Amino acid sequence: MPPPLLTIAEARSLVLNAVLPLASESVAIPQARDRILAADVQVAGDVPPFPCSAMDGYAVAPGPAGRTLRVVGESRAGAPSAQSLGQGQAIRISTGAAVPDSATAVIPQEDVSLEGGEGEIITRAAVHEGDNVRDRGEDMRAGSTVLPAGTLLGAAELGAAVSAGAAQLTVARRPAVHVLSTGDELKAPGEPLGPGEIHNSNAPMLVALAEHQGAACAPPIRLPDDRAATEAGLAEALEHADLVIISGGVSVGPHDHVKPALETLGVEQVFWRVALQPGKPTWFGRRGNTLVFGLPGNPVSSVVTFGLFVRPALAALQGRAEAPRLESEAILAAPVARNPDREQAIRVRLERHDGRLTASPNGPQGSHIVTSLLGADALALIAPGEGELAAGATVPLEPLPR
Repeated sequence: MPPPLLTIAEARSLVLNAVLPLASESVAIPQARDRILAADVQVAGDVPPFPCSAMDGYAVAPGPAGRTLRVVGESRAGAPSAQSLGQGQAIRISTGAAVPDSATAVIPQEDVSLEGGEGEIITRAAVHEGDNVRDRGEDMRAGSTVLPAGTLLGAAELGAAVSAGAAQLTVARRPAVHVLSTGDELKAPGEPLGPGEIHNSNAPMLVALAEHQGAACAPPIRLPDDRAATEAGLAEALEHADLVIISGGVSVGPHDHVKPALETLGVEQVFWRVALQPGKPTWFGRRGNTLVFGLPGNPVSSVVTFGLFVRPALAALQGRAEAPRLESEAILAAPVARNPDREQAIRVRLERHDGRLTASPNGPQGSHIVTSLLGADALALIAPGEGELAAGATVPLEPLPR
């Protein structure tokens, strides 16, 4: 008798409890894009390291409009003036340049007139203490943490790390992922199809999804519907992967060889079957620290179960909690027939009407309908029950994996 169906939350909890975060490594800034920080980035020195100008103009002392000031020098970015500011004087200054000693404000060049004597300016606006001056340490203070461990490194984060003085960053090692598809009927993209054959769309989708989550993926492998070949392919993947994804072959048909092959190879089953539509036959197990996911073969089921279970595992392997969603729920725009026993993951388009976020089913929802993923913004989770869930009901959202 098969084990009882788990809820999505129960299955996801079992996955995360099985994850042991990967070791870290040091990489140079140019190689750190889309990696996960494994150690805090602390600020080496104040940023900016000196008071500097926020404008092109003149470094001056505070005072009223109408003053005539003699220009006695220039401070440029990277070439600060060594001259201190005296009474009745101004120093030409560029944006980002160090503010000279004794100057405590900057007047923009558009607020001065050059109609005085040679080498003089006339102020056309009052100047107050600190005007247009960026204080030392205004952006970052020495010794503070600018990026905590677990941060996903995008362009802004890399810029902040460099500003903080870093040249190398300690990041989590990329999870090594192997994707295997099962089925004699599968053909490579673009290959001519014979009777009963289909193109293997799952392999490139799953590789793309895993790489987008920071994984380093080996070339995907197709396994024929043969027990010995299935076992050999899985054995090779288990030797080299942190996480193995198998698409198809995890059900109970006569040609579904994945589960017995995994048992022979010493992979412990953690769960099989989730109260989910699509995605009921999802399988999860582990051998040592290697995680193994058996995802259903229908393409939408593979994408949905990747998002609900594999994506959190890849994030946890890299020491990162999944990013909070901008929106966690929406109003259902159309009624949805409910499954009496299983939670449904409906592909939806999100729109905002009168300040409320609405979710509309994105076309037919069959697990084989790949086009239901096109243009979809999220997964709406529909609780099990009888009849239909009416339009206007509030439904929780899960991010759609990309």
